[in-house]
Amino acid sequence: MTVYGSFPGSRPRRLRTTPAMRRMVAETRLNPADLILPAFVREGVREPVPIAAMPGVVQHSMDTLRKAAVEAREAGVSGIMLFGVPEDAKKDATGTAGTDPGGILQVAIRAVREEVGDELVVMSDLCLDEYTDHGHCGVLDADGRVDNDATLERYAEMAQVQADAGVHVVGPSGMMDGQIGVVRDALDTIGKEDVSILAYTAKYSSAFYGPFREAVGSSLTGDRKTYQQDPANLRESLRELALDLEEGADMVMVKPAGPYLDVLARVAESVDVPVAAYQISGEYAMVEAAAEKGWIERDKAILETLTGIRRAGAQMILTYWATEVAQKLGGARR
Repeated sequence: MTVYGSFPGSRPRRLRTTPAMRRMVAETRLNPADLILPAFVREGVREPVPIAAMPGVVQHSMDTLRKAAVEAREAGVSGIMLFGVPEDAKKDATGTAGTDPGGILQVAIRAVREEVGDELVVMSDLCLDEYTDHGHCGVLDADGRVDNDATLERYAEMAQVQADAGVHVVGPSGMMDGQIGVVRDALDTIGKEDVSILAYTAKYSSAFYGPFREAVGSSLTGDRKTYQQDPANLRESLRELALDLEEGADMVMVKPAGPYLDVLARVAESVDVPVAAYQISGEYAMVEAAAEKGWIERDKAILETLTGIRRAGAQMILTYWATEVAQKLGGARR
């Protein structure tokens, strides 16, 4: 005689039976509007320059940057984060090219705004590392250490020239103490109250930045451990979060994303402002390299990593796959 009571009455597998069922009960959904495309633009080039460590990603010429912005907009991506790559000869100790109204990043902001207007949120990296000959994110003192307060003065200037160029959002990424308050004051002083600040609240000193340094032509020797966060610390991120919010951050971000999902989840639980995460160059490169070897299924791995970041609490994800994924998501809905 069969004893039916010996079988489970509650079967979670019932909700996994078909693709349609799984889609209907999914707790986390990716949407093109969740995505932001980081893009590099290099001064003095007429054709895009491939980045060896990031297959499929390039340093854009001004023309191809315009096209990439249009493509992102048409795919439904919400924003584009711009990084300028100046000519080596223009790098100096204080990153002068970063505050030159005619500098590569400011020219790029104007070009993208001209192309997409307000239909794509135009964001800019606010940091000195691309423009300094020593590659650090700030001004150095006589002993070769990054001078926090002297760097803040440079950030204020950068914020103003980027705002004058037409940026919607500035992203101070140098992890200087007080940077959000100084940038907010600098913007308000010139009547740019509507320019938002995306705070790089928890930016860790990570081994996964390697490919990015090729992407921006970094001149760095040494490391950034004295100003970027220690990967061992989580509570420190919450302290940084409280300070950024007090100073006027409109949005906050965790970077990198994948290795710090616990930090992302804690930040997302703690705030009532939008939360972003940056899926950085090393995260991108690992998936592409493993897929090229045939060790993982590329498209599934990309969606899985992005879904994990979204599930952890990110409302916005900066990812080099933004346009590609947005196009596929849009196609899937049709």
